[in-house]
Amino acid sequence: MNNTTNSQLTNRRTFLWQAGLLTSAAFLGSAFESRKKFKLGLQLYTMRDAMAKDPKGSLKRFAEIGYEEFETYGFDAANGKYYGYDAKEFYKILSDLNLTTSSGHYDLTQFVNKSNDELKRYIDQCIEGAQALHQEYITWPWLDPESRTIDKFKIVAEKLNLIGEQVKQANLGLAYHNHDFEFIDHNGQIGYDIITKETDASLVKLQMDLYWIAKASKLAPHEWFLKYPGRYVMWHLKDMDKVSKDYSEMGNGSIDFSKIIPDTELAGVKHIFVEQGGNFKVDPFDSITVSANYVRKNFSEYFIERKKK
Repeated sequence: MNNTTNSQLTNRRTFLWQAGLLTSAAFLGSAFESRKKFKLGLQLYTMRDAMAKDPKGSLKRFAEIGYEEFETYGFDAANGKYYGYDAKEFYKILSDLNLTTSSGHYDLTQFVNKSNDELKRYIDQCIEGAQALHQEYITWPWLDPESRTIDKFKIVAEKLNLIGEQVKQANLGLAYHNHDFEFIDHNGQIGYDIITKETDASLVKLQMDLYWIAKASKLAPHEWFLKYPGRYVMWHLKDMDKVSKDYSEMGNGSIDFSKIIPDTELAGVKHIFVEQGGNFKVDPFDSITVSANYVRKNFSEYFIERKKK
């Protein structure tokens, strides 16, 4: 074999080796990037006092802490307003801060005992607001105490299917958010089974509150994800105080999130929101900072760093 042939073989081996490295790097980089797909979200109910006093200033501080998207609450349907602002005006406030909102908690429990026509009119208002904010989901967040019987859960399931069809026509999604009362035993039945089994999975998605699942469900989050893979499009990250069992800052409580976060793909998660309904050990702004830092430090591969303007 002459020198020219040797040189050609060497060059070919070098090329194949380098190409292999590049392909592997591209694959690994792609896999890594595919996991960094979630903005760090915050359910604004956590900071309801701050939002009531100074929405603009509060949003700016949330952004500085590192939160990039939000879930709204408290929609004023009669006036089409969020936190005192017209929906389009509120959207501009978010956009100017390079922020987004992907979901909203809307007051749907009031329609459990009302006509479907009344519900439809309200959903039309919610759709208009959600579209103005460029939200993806309208979320049913709560059931009042009178609506927590098995018969009422069946009515809720029917309403959810109706709403799901209505919002689908508007290119939006619907999700149901759990608390603890869905897991109360009613002679061998629980409300959550009715919500999950008697709704159309293509129309009604689920928002899992990890705190309430840990506190009330006999099944761990992973078991629910196995039962309904791809249906849990949103999570609420909320920790549990080790002593009082009340809410806690992320990382200060007893829930082992390292066993939950890796299930994002199985669950079908698209958005993740930190939430702490109360029991702030310090100033609420400090509490959401503790939670943001914990999430970033421990699960950085799953979250996109906030992009500042």
